[in-house]
Amino acid sequence: MRTALVGVDFGKGDFVASLEELSLLAKSAGAQPFTTITCKRGSPDAALFVGSGKADEIAAAVTDHELSLVIFNHALSPAQQRNLERHLSVRVIDRTSLILDIFAQRAQSHEGKVQVELAQLQHLATRLVRGWTHLERQKGGIGLRGPGETQLETDRRLIGERVKALRAKLEKLRKQHDTQRRSRGRNNAFSVSLVGYTNAGKSTLFNALAKSKVFAADQLFATLDTTSRRIYLGEAGNVILSDTVGFIRELPHQLVAAFRATLEETIHADLLLHVVDGASPVRMEQIEQVNLVLKEIGADHIPQILVWNKIDASGLEPALERDEYDKIRRVFVSAQSGAGLNLLRTALTEAAMANRPAGSQDGLEFQATTAPEDG
Repeated sequence: MRTALVGVDFGKGDFVASLEELSLLAKSAGAQPFTTITCKRGSPDAALFVGSGKADEIAAAVTDHELSLVIFNHALSPAQQRNLERHLSVRVIDRTSLILDIFAQRAQSHEGKVQVELAQLQHLATRLVRGWTHLERQKGGIGLRGPGETQLETDRRLIGERVKALRAKLEKLRKQHDTQRRSRGRNNAFSVSLVGYTNAGKSTLFNALAKSKVFAADQLFATLDTTSRRIYLGEAGNVILSDTVGFIRELPHQLVAAFRATLEETIHADLLLHVVDGASPVRMEQIEQVNLVLKEIGADHIPQILVWNKIDASGLEPALERDEYDKIRRVFVSAQSGAGLNLLRTALTEAAMANRPAGSQDGLEFQATTAPEDG
């Protein structure tokens, strides 16, 4: 599907990196980015987001290159999306819809599929507008007397009922997770969750540590469903390691809410391994974005160790870095080559041993880590 990518530079953040990420997202969804159109604005245009002149330029590109989709690197209002589709005579989606589409393609478990459907319906509910004649309120008359409900109202009611049913399903699944966690808690299993920006290498690291075969690929959101494995760390005994969905800047709030059950593993972990793509030029911004999502889901209080991954691509050596209190701060590894994994196992062993006397997270000596100075 030949696609045009559209980005508006509002003078905030790394605009080039944001466009590169949009291209990766589009490819992950199965689109073929053909051209990228950019502009600078102080604020979005109320009607077309980009203004009429730039909209004409996009329309010309759509016609000249026979494009079938236009993706905006921003969140569009329902009216803006509708106006753009009329102006461009082609399907228009925003960044939120794109991410939802990728999640819909990748969800494998029953829980993942329920969460995706819930997020999509919540997004769709905001897109229901009066745009067609058959949505006119039904007039009275012989054979035409109805309940007085428009098609629009019917759609909203049906979506509301489905959302209610999906939330009930997720609540049931959440209770099952709580039961499983209590069972693990009785066994005093130290729990570790891998978190990080999407495509930072979490699943590759998970496979290396757990000797597992979780799907890992060089694409965004390769992992959507939480996978847990028990790993043995010698004198520290068994530890539960969980791989989780990757985070991304401006993650649609519908997804944060819908994936709450999946992210419960993160909230209830004793330690977070915050995996960082050490070769990314915007790694510090990505660290900040992950910490923002952790705060949003209530997991910002959990101790974390930064795992500086992909050192083979950034010219760094395996290392274990401590702070002034002799607490482990960062571990430099390559999940792909295995370099530094012995140091990471040492860090995990130390964390689990420190946690053992108290039998709870309170005994853990690691300090919650904020983004360090780059170096």
